[in-house]
Amino acid sequence: MTAAYSIAAYIGAALAEIAGCFAFWAWLKLDRSPWWLVPGMAALALFAFLLTRVEAEFAGRAYAAYGGVYIAASLFWLWAVEGTRPDRWDLAGMALCLLGAGLILFGPRSAIQ
Repeated sequence: MTAAYSIAAYIGAALAEIAGCFAFWAWLKLDRSPWWLVPGMAALALFAFLLTRVEAEFAGRAYAAYGGVYIAASLFWLWAVEGTRPDRWDLAGMALCLLGAGLILFGPRSAIQ
């Protein structure tokens, strides 16, 4: 697998997780039908599956790096779905998180772990 494949898996996982969690948000906070939970649960299962497609030797490292991608996807959701544009502090924080995620996932490793 390539780095591009891992990045695509992370982006897909983030969108699936946010969509699944938003289904619960819509049901509990926006008075939507509990039927929203059916696709929401499917989206959360897809999230878990996609996260296993990331090229990483250890689950904890894959999950830690995912955090940065999740933050970026959440800010995209804020803008695209909720209609609120991220401000400069949101974008600066996102950039820092993505840099950290990149270091965690793609940083050189010593032979001793």
